[in-house]
Amino acid sequence: MALKITEECVNCGVCEPECPNEAISEGSDMYVIDPHKCTECVGYFDEPQCVEVCPVDCITPDPEYKETREQLLAKKERSK
Repeated sequence: MALKITEECVNCGVCEPECPNEAISEGSDMYVIDPHKCTECVGYFDEPQCVEVCPVDCITPDPEYKETREQLLAKKERSK
């Protein structure tokens, strides 16, 4: 499942450089995660790095993009 950034985002920017997929970018009012690039750090780390560094806990699973671990790994491989 891809992750999403909720409205609680304070636009601090600490999440963007942590993403190994470059799925996070600055939006107009807050940072956003491209669900087509997000692998929840599967294949890179044990935990999503953006979630680990977020000071306001505003990054949650996106129920619109449900994916298995295998699908996330395949997405990672396609992005190389």
